[in-house]
Amino acid sequence: MKLLLKWIVNGAIVVFMLMYAAENITIWNALVTATALTLIAYFVGDQIILRMTNNLIATISDGLLAFIFLWAAASLMRWNVTTGEIFAIAIVLGIAEWFMHRYVFQPQVKARSY
Repeated sequence: MKLLLKWIVNGAIVVFMLMYAAENITIWNALVTATALTLIAYFVGDQIILRMTNNLIATISDGLLAFIFLWAAASLMRWNVTTGEIFAIAIVLGIAEWFMHRYVFQPQVKARSY
């Protein structure tokens, strides 16, 4: 369920911002890129880094991962998107990740039973 939520949030941000940033990106390319980024960020950022560290470190690593991944995708697929636009997408994703880590991925506090 958490992966689905992450895919919806990250997918909406990445697809919308990529489609806005460049006219040579197809919806299919944007969806595949958003899905791949979400899977990598979920397993690396949320399942490993967030569990081992804290929200700040996991959010920064998710933002860096997003920037590197989107930069590589743009380079490989020859998208006409600038580094500044990729940086903006990574910042928006980082903000969304911070809220998701804080409210969704935190361990549930169990009520005491007496």
